[in-house]
Amino acid sequence: MAERSGIVFVGNKTPMDYVLAVMTTISASNAKEVVLKARGQAITTAVDVAEITRNRFLKDLKVSRIAIGTEEMPAREGENRTRMVSTIEITLAKE
Repeated sequence: MAERSGIVFVGNKTPMDYVLAVMTTISASNAKEVVLKARGQAITTAVDVAEITRNRFLKDLKVSRIAIGTEEMPAREGENRTRMVSTIEITLAKE
């Protein structure tokens, strides 16, 4: 859950942990927007975080941008080729 200048990296924690991170990032730094970044199986959590935050807590947030892509990851031990991992960036902005 590392936070750097309006960026929340989504991983294996519960969605509510990241919702709190988003709310903290927006209120503490008076930022106009926050970016949720996730890859692989954490993409579903990132989408859940964006929707929970918008619908339950900060009703003035809007999804201003969604960027999807693919990253090439190095081979794991015992594998002989690189893997492709999906990525997403969801930008939430105050209205």
